[in-house]
Amino acid sequence: MKRRHFIAATAASLLPLLGSKEAMAAPANSRKKPATKPVAKNTAKKPVDPVQANETRVAAAAVPEDPVASWRTYELKTEINILQAGSGTRLWLPLAMYKDTSWQRTLSHSWQGNFLKAGIYRDPVAEMEVFTAEWADGITPSLAISSQIETQDRHFDVSKKHCAPERRDVLRQNLQSTELMPINDKTQSIAERIVGRVKDPLAQGKVIYDWVADLAINPQNTSAFAAGGIEPAPELTNALGRNAGYAMLFVALCRAIGLPARPVFGLRIDSSRLFNSLGQLGELNRAFHCRAEFYAPGYDWIPVNPADLRQTVLEEKLLPDDSKLQVLKKLLFGFWEMNWVGLNTALEVTPKNGLGKPLPFLATAYVETAEGPLDTANADRFSIRMKARRSEA
Repeated sequence: MKRRHFIAATAASLLPLLGSKEAMAAPANSRKKPATKPVAKNTAKKPVDPVQANETRVAAAAVPEDPVASWRTYELKTEINILQAGSGTRLWLPLAMYKDTSWQRTLSHSWQGNFLKAGIYRDPVAEMEVFTAEWADGITPSLAISSQIETQDRHFDVSKKHCAPERRDVLRQNLQSTELMPINDKTQSIAERIVGRVKDPLAQGKVIYDWVADLAINPQNTSAFAAGGIEPAPELTNALGRNAGYAMLFVALCRAIGLPARPVFGLRIDSSRLFNSLGQLGELNRAFHCRAEFYAPGYDWIPVNPADLRQTVLEEKLLPDDSKLQVLKKLLFGFWEMNWVGLNTALEVTPKNGLGKPLPFLATAYVETAEGPLDTANADRFSIRMKARRSEA
């Protein structure tokens, strides 16, 4: 029985036992007064409307309705300048997820610049939307793009089941070993040891999350990948940044036992109500943040966020046994604070009409020239500024 229905049924069964307020308030030893002679009157009872009676009964036993949706609107502005570009300059920039969800929806995009041509394409395999532009030779490429996005906090409710199952090809895709997450015998052995005899998919995801979360909270001398038996190329782990490895480790361990999971690459765009270190204001070009989700049949995709535990430990200077961390650990299974915009879940991305090899992921701007991929970390050749403005409308 669903938790909501169980509460409603229990409340309904208790109502007759409580009786009226007057009956409960009457003293046990009170003496009855002599009955007075009744005045003659019409004793016929009015028929009770069965619909009204049912509505009254339901209203008394019903569980409160879900909270009203609380969407926040953001304008995300990105300005890019490519210096010493050379010839054949092209750019690919991942955009916010184009599919509406219960926690994010994209309203519009607009752009301007000195490009030769520009536009948006959708990658049906990766389920991502990418802005692409190319420039004529002999100029300094520049671009400004503005996106309107709405978000609201994402909650997972164990008492609710989602009726529509995920497509089989999507589930298969999110079980694959990749260059960034090579799932080998060692990874599988660690994952199997973590879940033990647990067979329920939801419970398996929870015990894997707890293991990764404890790893993120407690100091260690090795990277998250190494602790999980994963050994990707160093340049790939460096590209992920300091904390994203914990989200990727969770995904890899889930996939190793046959539980579909995927990273969700995104960007912090606002302050946090939880900890200051979990938000970002002002310049956002270093606000990249990776989260994760896994699929449990009947429940849809379930959000987790172990990387923010590591962020909190490092930035807030909290000890592993701090009660605040334990509360945060419980909260971040099944909850995303949406001061963050999700971009895509794609791994091993091939930029459309690009010259280079597939990328391990596409969460930031990627640029190619006739010489090959441009190092966007080189401030002498590439400049990007990103800011978000929240609208209260």
